[in-house]
Amino acid sequence: MEKAGSLHARKRHRLAAARTVLAAAVGFGGIAVAFAFGGEFPSKVPVPANNPMTPQKISLGKQLFFDPRLSLTGDVSCETCHNVMGNGSDGLPLSFGVLGRVDTPRHAPSVFNAAFNTVQFWDGRADSLEAQAKGPILNHVEMGMPNAADLVKRLQEIPGYRDEFRKVFGDKDPITFDHVVQAIATYERTLVTPDSPYDRYVKGDKAALSSSAIEGMKTIRSFGCESCHAGPMFDNPGTPMGTGWFQKFPVQPHNPVCAKYVQKYHLMDDPGRFDVTHKAVDMHVFKVPSWRNVALEAPYFQNGSVRTLQTAVRVMAACQLGLTVTNKQVSDIVSFLDSLTGKFPKETMPTLPETPNTTIMMNVSRLQKVAVENEKK
Repeated sequence: MEKAGSLHARKRHRLAAARTVLAAAVGFGGIAVAFAFGGEFPSKVPVPANNPMTPQKISLGKQLFFDPRLSLTGDVSCETCHNVMGNGSDGLPLSFGVLGRVDTPRHAPSVFNAAFNTVQFWDGRADSLEAQAKGPILNHVEMGMPNAADLVKRLQEIPGYRDEFRKVFGDKDPITFDHVVQAIATYERTLVTPDSPYDRYVKGDKAALSSSAIEGMKTIRSFGCESCHAGPMFDNPGTPMGTGWFQKFPVQPHNPVCAKYVQKYHLMDDPGRFDVTHKAVDMHVFKVPSWRNVALEAPYFQNGSVRTLQTAVRVMAACQLGLTVTNKQVSDIVSFLDSLTGKFPKETMPTLPETPNTTIMMNVSRLQKVAVENEKK
C-alpha cells in the first residue's frame, strides 16, 4: 500500500508540474487569463470594419478561391490545398504547389472555421484572413506568382473579373491585390461548421454525447488541457483578433516517451514562431490549433507526421503533460474529439469567367524566370 501511495503521489506531482509549465508557457503578455472550457459555437464570425461582407463580394471571393489562374502555372488554386468539398485541407502531410514543389515544412490546416483564428498560419505570422491570403499567392513553392503586379495584370485581362470587381469595389481602380485578398477572405468567412454533437449537448441535449465522449471530456478537463485548448473553438481563451494564442511543442521533449515520438515524427525539426520573431523564447512555439473538426483533419501536427488521432492524443499526453495514457483514456478522448465535428456548408463549384477567343497563360515562362530571380535576391 505504501508503494502504491507513493507512486500515486509521484503521478500527481508530475501532473501538477506539467500544468505549471503549461500555465507559464501560455501566459499572455503577463496578464492573467481566465480559462473557459468549450462553449457554444459562436453565432457570428468576426468581420473587420474595413472589409464588410456582401453577397457580391462573397461570390467574387469564391471564384477567386477556386481559380487556378491566380497561380503562376494556372493549375494551383486556394482550393487545391484547402478542399472545401471535403474537410478544408488536402489530407497530405505536406502539400504540392506549382511545378510539383513540396511545401515544406508545414501541413496545410483546414480553412473551415479559420475565420475564428486570432492569427493565421502555424507560426501566427498573419494577423488576419486578408493577410494570410496574400502569402500563398506570392509564395514561390505554393502558387508561385512572382509579384502582386503580375497577378493584377492577369486578372485585368479577364473581362468577367473586370465587371465583377467593378460591381464590388467601384469604378476607380477596382482590381488591386488588396481587393483580391479582401474578396477571398470574405468568402472564407462563410466556411463555418456549427451544430456539432457537442454544441447540441451544451444547449441541453444530453443525449447528443455518448457516455464515452462524456468520459473523454472529463478526462481532458482533469488533465488541464483547457490551459491551451480553451474557449468555444478550443484554441484560445478569448484573446483579441490579431494577437494569437501560442504554445511550445513539445513542452517535455526529454520525457522518455516523448523523446521517442520526437525522433519518430521529427517534432523538433521546425523552429516554429522563431522564424517570425527570431527570439529564443519562440523556438518550437506554434499557434494552438482548434479542436473543431479535428477528427477529419488527419494527418496531425505542424508537419503532418502523425496519421491517426489516437496516436496524436498519446503524443500530446506524453509531450505536453508528461503522461502515459491508457487505451480507455485514449478511446474516450477520441470519442469526445469526434463530437466536435460540425455541419459543413453545402459547397458547389463556381463558374469562372472566361477569356473568349484567347488565353492569358502565354507568359508563364517569363513569369517563372522573374520568380526564380526573386528567389535569388
